[in-house]
Amino acid sequence: MRHNKKFNHLGRTADHRAAMLANMAVSLIKHKRITTTLAKAKALKKYVEPLITRSKNDTTNSRRVVFRYLQDKDAVTELFKEISVKVADRPGGYTRVIKLGTRQGDAAQIAFIELVDYDENMAKTPKAEVKKTRRSRRSTKKTEEAPVAEAAEVKENAAEEAKAE
Repeated sequence: MRHNKKFNHLGRTADHRAAMLANMAVSLIKHKRITTTLAKAKALKKYVEPLITRSKNDTTNSRRVVFRYLQDKDAVTELFKEISVKVADRPGGYTRVIKLGTRQGDAAQIAFIELVDYDENMAKTPKAEVKKTRRSRRSTKKTEEAPVAEAAEVKENAAEEAKAE
């Protein structure tokens, strides 16, 4: 029975799978986005998100634990110095998997996985454009000038009445 055996073995031995996920995690940390198959991207998401969570607490022990998984000093340094600062207020969900379609050769599902806070295209919020109406300029100027002119006439009338009294 397969009770509590939820991760994808990806058709590899345990050592091969661990080495591949470590290499992919290092690439993701260094490049912020990588393209791979959908199954590998989902497996990498489960592998790298606990490491990013661990990097929020910058202690010697947490660095050693992360280094045990990644085996790359540069990646660990970048994870703890840059990425952990950017995701400090995020309560999880540090990566995003976006499907790209199928690969030409073997029809495998292709996706890219990226760090959420590093995607410039998604980070920019589109500005709400002012709704334009199809009125002529002349009609809008009249409506804007009319209250101003009426207010000026009311003030003049009030001033003339005050002088007359």
